[in-house]
Amino acid sequence: MAQVYLPRPLAALIAGLPKQTEVEATTVQALIAALEQRWPGVTTCLCGTPDALRPHINIYVDGARATLATPVQAGSVVRVLTAVSGG
Repeated sequence: MAQVYLPRPLAALIAGLPKQTEVEATTVQALIAALEQRWPGVTTCLCGTPDALRPHINIYVDGARATLATPVQAGSVVRVLTAVSGG
């Protein structure tokens, strides 16, 4: 199982979505699909199209920036971050 950390704004949008959970998946895309099964709406929030993350979403697997194809292993730490802007 991978440890998944989700941003507070995402958890606020989807009822029952925790800020931290465990998911079994082999890729980031499979991880998002597993989250979607438990909490419908996650995919829409994270992906702009079926093949791409939204521009303001960054996912890191074990500290390295990830794409949907990035492998996820048992024990991986996956962090979903939203872009921050300001002026």
